Amino acid sequence: MATNVFVCNSFELLIPKSFTFSLPLLPIAQQVPVSASPPRRRRRKSTIVSSMAQSSQNPVVLQKRVVIPNKHGEKLVGVLHDSGSKEIVVLCHGFKSSKDNTTMPNLANALEKEGITSFRFDFSGNGESEGTFAYGNYGREADDLRSVVEHFAGENRVVSVILGHSKGGNVVLLYASKFHDIRNVVNVSGRYDLTRGIEERLGKDFLESIKKEGFIDVKNEAGEVKYRVAEEDLMDRLNTDMHKACQQINEDCSVFTIHGSADEVIPVEDAWEFAKIIPNHSLRIIGGADHRYSSHQTELASVLLEFIKSRLQQQDKCSTS
Repeated sequence: MATNVFVCNSFELLIPKSFTFSLPLLPIAQQVPVSASPPRRRRRKSTIVSSMAQSSQNPVVLQKRVVIPNKHGEKLVGVLHDSGSKEIVVLCHGFKSSKDNTTMPNLANALEKEGITSFRFDFSGNGESEGTFAYGNYGREADDLRSVVEHFAGENRVVSVILGHSKGGNVVLLYASKFHDIRNVVNVSGRYDLTRGIEERLGKDFLESIKKEGFIDVKNEAGEVKYRVAEEDLMDRLNTDMHKACQQINEDCSVFTIHGSADEVIPVEDAWEFAKIIPNHSLRIIGGADHRYSSHQTELASVLLEFIKSRLQQQDKCSTS
């Protein structure tokens, strides 16, 4: 098993010269009211509403609000940045986040500039999507992603890359281990060991507390409940084995892990653990980047584009040879 490791910035002592190139991000497309579009033939009862967004780099960009039912009958809401390409990159948000957080629109706009179509959506129970938020839900979110992939297949489009940030990184890896129909997976700051990081949110004695009460309420500094963790949801997380799942990813699936060296939520060591066990894996560490890539959005987009364009070019060569 060969793993390619590329390191940037603060790790320059390991590799004398990083080849990460600089690519300015497009500004997030101006939000405009969505107007009703003429009736269209529906597939699987999906809803599509179109809008036009203006940007200095791309004079006219077509965005579509797409609603896709999951297998539980819940509506998943997303935004398709349609650049006209048949191939689509699907972007998956992290824990307690949404398709509209900073990273997802930034990546969508960077892909848009390169003529690559992307789709960012909310998992059930998050953002605009229907359903109830749950602390675990890893397998269920992988099923949500399955509904998205199947929808676009029905529209004669091809999901060529799935990308997930943080918890979304775990979801795309779990998807690849289960369905084996996506050739390119990007894991941005996913967690390798899901037994870690719980105490910070739920308290030191979380197992005793949840066994006693059946749930734990996570509160903010003002004492207001942010969300509730049920015992079954906690056990869902504790029973999700990323090591075992990653061993089930096919060798012809190319997995690219990106992680920040200064990640304060999920340690960078988790990225190296993924590199040890995934058969076809490349790793890029972005020096100084935190979990949200707060000051490294441009570098994150550049690294992602480098990978995606190389993979799409390789696929084109294979299809024409």
